[in-house]
This record gives sequence, structure tokens and C-alpha cells, in this order.
Amino acid sequence: MKQLILGFILLSFSAVLSVSETQAQAAPKPRKSPMSVATLKSGKTYIKVVYSQPFKNEREVFGSLVPFGKVWRTGANEATEITLTQKIKIGGKSLAPGTYTIFSIPQADKWTIILSKDLGLWGEYEYNPKCDQLRFDVPVKNVEQAWEALTIKLDKEGTGAKMTLVWDKSSVEIPIDLLK
Repeated sequence: MKQLILGFILLSFSAVLSVSETQAQAAPKPRKSPMSVATLKSGKTYIKVVYSQPFKNEREVFGSLVPFGKVWRTGANEATEITLTQKIKIGGKSLAPGTYTIFSIPQADKWTIILSKDLGLWGEYEYNPKCDQLRFDVPVKNVEQAWEALTIKLDKEGTGAKMTLVWDKSSVEIPIDLLK
């Protein structure tokens, strides 16, 4: 009888271990570049930016990891997307409510910001300029303290707002007019 009980306990323990191993193998691995969200609500206007945060990891970022003069997904993994509920002006240009992909073309002194109607893209590999909704340039500012992770912030500023993208020792600020 003791052997039967011991056998049952061992069999049960083996089944539990097997289930735990299967669950561990099925669990997704954490991303090297985690997802992040920046949001802003002002009156009826809601803006949300969803992006993945690449890390510097002791690498030279702009001009190397992110080459100058080439379209970049403005983040890591899936291309960064912005969603807005009301018409706004961004970079001085009107933009209708909806969701857009944010691409950029970094240079040493300025970035070209591109808002595209093409959604659900991985990286910039399938970037199609025919899907551009609008483009504008913003100057690059140098920051004293290096930022380890790409960070996108949305801040209210007076009657408008600004979207700041900062990584390593570079920062760009994109003016946003919140229309009524």
C-alpha cells in the first residue's frame, strides 16, 4: 500500500513539473525594447503615442545605430503610432483625427518628421512615401545628460502642447496646436 501511495505522489509531482515546464516554455520572453505609451488629454482632444523604447547600451546612437539621412521607425520593434481624437496642427500643419505611423529622418541638425497613413508596420522596412500624410522639419537640440532609453513625452504648453523625443544626448520638440 505504501508503494502505491508513493507511486501516486511521484506521478503527481512529475505531472506538475511537466505542466510547469510547458508553461515556462510558452511564456513570452520580455522584449529588449519594451512598449511605452505617452498620452495627453486637453478638452475633447486626446493624443496617444505607442512606441517601443530602444536602449543606448553604450552604443553611439545617431549617425551610427540610427543612420543619418535614412527613414527610421522612431523607436524599436513595430513602427511608432500616434492616435488623435480631434483635428490638430502638428509641426504647423493640419492633421485630421485618426491613427498615423510616425517615421523620422534624423540628421545632425534637424529631423524630418513623417506621419504616414500606412499602419501596422514592423520597423521601416515597408515604408512607402506614397502613404505620407504630412512631413515637416524640427531642429535638434543637444541635452547635457544622456538618456539611456528613447523617451517620447507629450506635455501641455500654454494653449497648445509639444511632443518631445529624446534619446542619448539629442532631443527634438514638435509643436502641437490643439484646435477647437
